[in-house]
Amino acid sequence: MPPSVDAPPDLSGLLELSRIENLDLKPVILRVQTDLFVRAPGRDRAATEIFESLACGLIPTVDEETARVVARKLAPCPETPPAILEALALRGGGARDAVVELAPALSRSLIDAALADGSDIADRIAARAGLSREAADELSREGRAEIDRALAANLGITLRGATLARLVGRGRGDAELARLLLVRPDVSAADLVPLYLHADPMRRAVIGGSVEATAALRPCPPAPRDLGEALTRLSAAHDVAAFVAALADGLGLPHDFLGVVTGPGARYDLLTLGLRAAGLHEEEAVYIFLTLNQGVARSAERVADLVRLFRTVSRPAARDLVAAILDRPLAERGRSEPHQPLHGPEAKLRQSGAGQRATLPARTRPASKAEAG
Repeated sequence: MPPSVDAPPDLSGLLELSRIENLDLKPVILRVQTDLFVRAPGRDRAATEIFESLACGLIPTVDEETARVVARKLAPCPETPPAILEALALRGGGARDAVVELAPALSRSLIDAALADGSDIADRIAARAGLSREAADELSREGRAEIDRALAANLGITLRGATLARLVGRGRGDAELARLLLVRPDVSAADLVPLYLHADPMRRAVIGGSVEATAALRPCPPAPRDLGEALTRLSAAHDVAAFVAALADGLGLPHDFLGVVTGPGARYDLLTLGLRAAGLHEEEAVYIFLTLNQGVARSAERVADLVRLFRTVSRPAARDLVAAILDRPLAERGRSEPHQPLHGPEAKLRQSGAGQRATLPARTRPASKAEAG
């Protein structure tokens, strides 16, 4: 009785033939059977299992070119058994590269197989469209800049949860990574708050609006007493180290808090947010911009930008921005400031002088000859 046309082909004879010494038919068999599998109008379970057994047995034994050609045909086929793709990935070289590039999805086991030979292709895997959420999460744990940037630049995946949090956290100190994250359409402004200093003016406005909406819902602690007077005095004396230390103490931050950002422009923007968060008045901030650093003071455009930043961010939002940028909460009160009761005789005395502001120190100028005489 002739075999049914629907019965799977008997390949046992080909397997035996492939084991004959001095007759290397393995590459030919693998290529032919690969073409038959890919072009088949339909594949039942038995036929697929037979092909899987044949391919997994031959892939480790064939030459590099055959493995690469077979991989480029099988990798994009959605019905290729995972075991075959893993066997091709374990081969390394062109076969592995084809699987990484063309497979419809990269499972955790397939990624492990592709990385098994120690090749550094994790960044190429991170750039793959359709990368699973689990794979992206695993790759983001590596903590390598090239992988982080590949994930951030990969618009074929959605960044969320712990993966996004890791990338945003590292973006604080990586301007290129921050730039890639800031232009992603799938990341909300609320998630990008720690990258505020890296954003362009338009993106800053969007992020700032998001922060304002939530900051306004929480009470803001009173500004440290006499901090503005102390900071303007230190600014007039050009004592930058003492100035930064006083501002840090007023906010409950370490004295080196400006060092977490790179570039003098970003540091001065952070300092401006710190002044706003500390509750300084605008005229005090302007005085500081004009006296603390002569390089800044000589640029009218730079001073105008700093004043604009100071004006456009409320004090509660500035506190939230500084906390997000530095990844640490601000103290509710200054370190050296004692508790001030809201009621009682002392409160009445404070309220009676609440509207008074300290006079800003006058800028010194050289005495004229007439005055000197």
